[in-house]
Amino acid sequence: MIKKKIFSLSNLTLCAIFFMCFAFKGEKDPLHKRIFNINITEVKDGIVAKKSVMDKIEFKDGKLFSEFLFDKFQYKWLKYRINKDSIYTDSTDTEVRLLEVEATTTDDKDLTLAINFAVVEWDIEGTIKMTKSDKPKKFYDFSGFEKGGKPKKPKKPKKGEPIEGEQKQE
Repeated sequence: MIKKKIFSLSNLTLCAIFFMCFAFKGEKDPLHKRIFNINITEVKDGIVAKKSVMDKIEFKDGKLFSEFLFDKFQYKWLKYRINKDSIYTDSTDTEVRLLEVEATTTDDKDLTLAINFAVVEWDIEGTIKMTKSDKPKKFYDFSGFEKGGKPKKPKKPKKGEPIEGEQKQE
């Protein structure tokens, strides 16, 4: 009888520890599961090309994916590092979150890809540089916005309408 109680108590303790591990798994980075629609423009000798390419940048588990980079250069998920994560107040007294991020990788052909960008709330802007043996090969600028856009602010109720959460008095 005592062995059964000890066994059930130890099982209960193990289950509690197991669920606590999932509950306190840690906070994902601020770009996790975000998708940005961007325009990529090639820059040659300081002159911006007239034609731009539409693309999406997806973030997941500390990695980013771009269809443009995959189709053109066969780069799949690239690890990135957040260099700066800060919140500041802009001129309209609104708190704004700024993220400065970089991703760098070198393949077996000595081709180095460096992506540097800044995310300010729902907007993204940055550069893609490709070098081979420290000599510039390609340079791209990109900018865009988060898919889905800014969240809508709740509308103010019209005169006579109850505020959300309140009941109308009769």
